[in-house]
Amino acid sequence: MTTPTSAGTPRYILMHDNDNVAIVVNDGGLPAGAVFANGLALLEAVPQGHKVALCAIAKGDPVRRYNVTIGYAACDIAAGSWVAEPQVEMPPARELVNLPISTNLPPPAEPLEGYTFEGFRNPDGSVGTRNILAITTTVQCVAGVVEFAVKRIKDELLPKYPNVDDVVGLEHTYGCGVAIDAPGAMVPIRTLRNISLNPNFGGQAMVVSLGCEKLQPARLFPKGSIPIQNGGGAEPALVCLQDAGHVGFMSMIESIMKQAEINLAALDKRRRETVPASELVVGVQCGGSDAFSGVTANPAVGFATDLLVRAGATVMFSEVTEVRDGIDQLTSRASTPEVAQAMIREMEWYDSYLKRGGVDRSANTTPGNKKGGLSNIVEKAMGSIVKSGSSQISGVLSPGEKLTQKGLIYAATPASDFICGTLQVAAGMNLHVFTTGRGTPYGLAEVPVIKVATRNELAARWHDLMDINAGRIASGEASISDVGWEMFQLLLDVASGRRTWAEKWKLHNALVLFNPAPVT
Repeated sequence: MTTPTSAGTPRYILMHDNDNVAIVVNDGGLPAGAVFANGLALLEAVPQGHKVALCAIAKGDPVRRYNVTIGYAACDIAAGSWVAEPQVEMPPARELVNLPISTNLPPPAEPLEGYTFEGFRNPDGSVGTRNILAITTTVQCVAGVVEFAVKRIKDELLPKYPNVDDVVGLEHTYGCGVAIDAPGAMVPIRTLRNISLNPNFGGQAMVVSLGCEKLQPARLFPKGSIPIQNGGGAEPALVCLQDAGHVGFMSMIESIMKQAEINLAALDKRRRETVPASELVVGVQCGGSDAFSGVTANPAVGFATDLLVRAGATVMFSEVTEVRDGIDQLTSRASTPEVAQAMIREMEWYDSYLKRGGVDRSANTTPGNKKGGLSNIVEKAMGSIVKSGSSQISGVLSPGEKLTQKGLIYAATPASDFICGTLQVAAGMNLHVFTTGRGTPYGLAEVPVIKVATRNELAARWHDLMDINAGRIASGEASISDVGWEMFQLLLDVASGRRTWAEKWKLHNALVLFNPAPVT
């Protein structure tokens, strides 16, 4: 990676010596006539983060970034030209056959020992980073009632229980009017079940049901699905709004509040204790990505990912369409052939899912991604995949499944920020790292979210929304390892109770269940 250090000098970043394009670093971009240190002059203005041709590229020739063909020139491109999106024709998707299987396994890294955080140990052995009362809903119909009740619980009850951090209603748009027995229905059902069992909720499952919905509480929580409830029970605390005992709206609210107080009292007895860093379960994700995502923030996340894995922790990376074009990089790092085949299976399933909807992987890139310099999903994927670091990939989760092992895990999810985050909560994450180049106020009420900016300009402009500025890597003020270690330490601090900006402002997005089954 080449980055001249003089702040006033035209600068670009070259990801690999074999690349024939590089991205402009300077804030605000560069005008026509700007000359780089190597003598290359711009033939036209190029915005920040966008690609400049380092040499002449003939029509039909590969356009290379990350030492990967991200597309083919749609026309002749002169050296010093802006290589804009319309000039790059996207290559076909990599076929899911004849892939390298476990051929590039890194040697075991030296264990990283002695790092701890202050967490909440749960009866089932998991560890929470927050102590939250979560109220599960079986159907969208009860969402308004639960929202009303949660406000009263926060105002009237929560102050009495100072060791409880928050009260969260797990509202969603599922539960009825759906093909509940369709093959794909298992995805949203197990997602909601596993969200309810997230380590940050302390094993205190509480459910509000309407009564007539398709997703009955017994179906959401079959016998034995809650391993430990209040020291050994196996049934969630249930409030059913259609019960005959509820006369009027306020009686429903009082019932919810009565049960909530029982759960709050149990949660309030919990105390933070010193636990090893191996109890961290970190979900990594990117949203509002730009061309710097794969240069600054995501490589720093990848460095921190490797540190976490060395410490014995669990890290999940996701977003099917944002790794699909680098599948060979992943299967080659699979710890076993079975793990590699599981990744291929998830890619095949999603390819079929997109095909049924009449779209392909090219539907992923957003207008903001393109404005930030990303020409297509291939280029975006190369920058996204580096969040996974360099460790062996030890497991694969299908959408909605719960973690059962440690290490680096591929959790198959859509790339949608909200659905991906929801599925990672269901998998059991207790901390979330979210990188952004364009900027997004994304947050989760259920899990602390650490926001990482890819550029100095964004970090300065959104100074009270971004927790880490990875843009310093591009400007030469810090290295990838510097920011990676900073992130690792911040993860431990946030896990111990330090609040992120999103928590301070109480910013959070609604949970969005992934439902590939029909709606009736």
